[in-house]
Order: sequence, then C-alpha cells, then structure tokens
Amino acid sequence: MFSSVVSLAQNSDEDAVKSAIRQLFSGMKNSDSILIKKSFSNNAVLQTITKTGDVKNENINDFAVSISKAEKGSLDERIIFSNILIDGNLASVWTPYEFYDKDQFSHCGINSFQSVKSNAEWKIQYIIDTRRKDNCKR
Repeated sequence: MFSSVVSLAQNSDEDAVKSAIRQLFSGMKNSDSILIKKSFSNNAVLQTITKTGDVKNENINDFAVSISKAEKGSLDERIIFSNILIDGNLASVWTPYEFYDKDQFSHCGINSFQSVKSNAEWKIQYIIDTRRKDNCKR
C-alpha cells in the first residue's frame, strides 16, 4: 500500500513538472512573454553551451521579450521527456528537442532543466541547453 501511495505522488509530481515545462514552450509558440516568465522561478538561470564549449547566459526577461516579438505560431520547439528524476522539491529533467522557425528546421539539441516546487507549484529554476544542426534525429 505504501509503495502505491509513493508511486501516485511521484506520478502527480512528474505530471506537474512536465506541465510547467510545457507551459514555457506554449508561451514560446504563442509569443506570450507573460506565460514564458510565469514558467520560471524568480531567480531562474538560462544558459546555452556554445559549439566551442563556452557557456552563454541569457536574461529571462530579455529572452521573453525577444520571443514575444516573433510571429505567433512561428516558433516551435518539439521536446521529448526522456528522463525525469524527482526528490522532494527538486526535479531534474532531460529533454532532447528539435527547433522549428516557421515550420523550417533550425537546430536540435538537449535541454537540461532543474525545477523546484515552491508553494505547491513547480517552476523552472535552471535551463542549460546545447544547440546544433547536425546529428539530429528528424
């Protein structure tokens, strides 16, 4: 019985973690800066690993504003939830993705999310991603 309760709680948290991440991509697809910002915790970090291995920091507000200027429906990041680990109020999520701009393939890579649960709500605390045009599974 106890393991069933733990499993149900884990599944519920897993669904909530996925929902918070999907909210980000919905905001991107709909050019909705408010929805994008609501996906993140107050002091979230957004980073990209460049081809040379350098780490580039992005400001969440600047990111949201730049996405909001895109034509609604033009940006589509297609993700797969391949691994989700949860311990209490911390979740680690790995999502391979392909990014399309106006239905044209742009690039692919991996998103690594760290999410936190605060006041019974999951938010993205940290994202770091890779970006490339080759070795994509389209």
